[in-house]
Amino acid sequence: MMQRQGQIEADGSPAVRRTAPPRTRPTPQVETSVPSRVAEFFREVRSELRQVAWPSRVEVANSATIVFLVLVLLVSLIFLLNYAFSHAVIFLFNA
Repeated sequence: MMQRQGQIEADGSPAVRRTAPPRTRPTPQVETSVPSRVAEFFREVRSELRQVAWPSRVEVANSATIVFLVLVLLVSLIFLLNYAFSHAVIFLFNA
């Protein structure tokens, strides 16, 4: 694959670049005022937010329910393990 991409030769040695990359002149940056840059930023943010696939109310409720149930399950599991280990340690030191 690297040979097809031109990164190595047929014998495995690194490929030598045969053409120089085209030279491009840097384009001069036009200075804009701060208020126009802030306005452009908010226009771009609004444009990006329009492209977001927002979940429906039902999807949010379902996801929140699942998160809450998993949270309760994990808290219960940690509580039970803590309770069991603490009683086991107390039993060991009292015996």
